[in-house]
Amino acid sequence: MKRSFEMLLLAFGVAAFSCGAVRAAGPDDGENRLPEWALGGFVRPAGANPIIMPDPQVRFFCPMRQDSVGWMESDTFNPAATVRDGKICVLFRAEDNSATGIGKRTSRIGLAESSDGVAMQFRRDPMLFPAEDGLKEYEWPGGCEDPRVAMAEDGTYVMLYTAWNRRIPRLCVATSRDLVTWTKHGYAFEKAYDGRFRDLKCKSASIVTKLDGDKLVITRVNGKYLMYWGERMINIATSDNLVDWTPEVNEQGGLKGVVFPRIGYFDSDLTECGPPAILTDKGILLLYNGRNRTDDRRDMRYPGGTYSAGQLLFDAADPGKVIGRLDVPFFRPMDDFEKSGQYKDGTVFIEGLVYYRSKWYLYYGCADSHVGVAVCDPAAGAPGDSIPAGNSKP
Repeated sequence: MKRSFEMLLLAFGVAAFSCGAVRAAGPDDGENRLPEWALGGFVRPAGANPIIMPDPQVRFFCPMRQDSVGWMESDTFNPAATVRDGKICVLFRAEDNSATGIGKRTSRIGLAESSDGVAMQFRRDPMLFPAEDGLKEYEWPGGCEDPRVAMAEDGTYVMLYTAWNRRIPRLCVATSRDLVTWTKHGYAFEKAYDGRFRDLKCKSASIVTKLDGDKLVITRVNGKYLMYWGERMINIATSDNLVDWTPEVNEQGGLKGVVFPRIGYFDSDLTECGPPAILTDKGILLLYNGRNRTDDRRDMRYPGGTYSAGQLLFDAADPGKVIGRLDVPFFRPMDDFEKSGQYKDGTVFIEGLVYYRSKWYLYYGCADSHVGVAVCDPAAGAPGDSIPAGNSKP
C-alpha cells in the first residue's frame, strides 16, 4: 500500500485496528494483551446472544425432497457476513430435522439482515440449497455448509462454501449481485492440474480482502486473487477470475501447506480458516479456528476438543511466510450457549467479519447450534478473552 494502514483509516476518522492493547499476552495475570498487528479484542454485547436460533415454524418446498421442509428447524450456525445497502447481511448455515448427529442432516444457507449488527430480519426461504441442478453430485443429500462471503471490486459477492454429499466435502464457489439469487459455479479446484484434485476433501476458504474506505473488498496479492483454505492444515490457492482456483503444491506435487497444528497449544488438533483475510500495512491478517486435542498433547488450560479462534500474520510479499501468530486464542468459548448444543466441548467458530459504522463485527457459530456476534470498538479498546491459569505445554 502507498500509505500506512493507520493513515488510510484516519481518512474516515478511526484507527480500525486499535481495538486492543499492544503488549503480548500476559500468562501470569490472565489478561490477554494482543500484539499491535492483531485485531481485537471482541466483546459480546450484553444480553444479545444468540442472535440467530432455530425456528421450526419456517418451511419451504425442498426440490431435493419434493416436500415442505423445516429447513432451519434443528440448528443454525457458522455464518458468513458482508455489508449491502447500509445493512449487515449474515448468511448462516441451517439444518433441518431429517436425522440425528453432526453432518447427518441436510444443510442450507439462509440470509438475515441487520441495521445495528444484532437485531436480525430473516428471509423465509434459504438462499443456497441442494436443488435439481448440476451440483447434485456434490450437494445431495448433505447440502450446502459453512459459507464465507466477500465482495469483489465490481460489487459481485463471492461465496466459498462446502458442498457435502456425505462422502467427500468439496469447496465450491457461488456468486451473486444481491445476496438473494446465487449462481453456482461448482468445485473450486475442478480444473486445477487437469482434475488431479477432483476428489480432494477440502473446505474453509478465506479470500484476501482489503479495507477500501469503510468496505472490505477482494484484492489481488502479487497480481492474483489469493485465498487461504483448509481444515487440518492451512493451504494457499490462487485465481485469475475468483471461480477457478489452483492450490499451491510442493515439489512432489502434493499440497504444500503453510500452517499446521502445534502440540501443546489451543490449535493442537487442527487449524481451520475463518473469515476473509485482510491485507494491512503489516501483512496479511488471517483469523482462524483452532481445535484443541483431546489427549495429553493438548493445551491443558482449555478443555479437550474446544474450538477457539486465533490470528496469523503473513508476509504480503511472500504470502506463505508466517511472521506473527498468537499463542493463545483471542476468542474462546465463555458463555453457556457456546458450550452446549450439538458440540458440548465448546465452540466459537468464526466465519463472518465486517467493518460497519466504525466498529468490527465478528459473527460465529456457537457449539454448532446458534449464531453469536462480538464487537470490536476501536474507540473503547479491549483485551482478548481471558487466559485460564495453567501451563500451555503438556
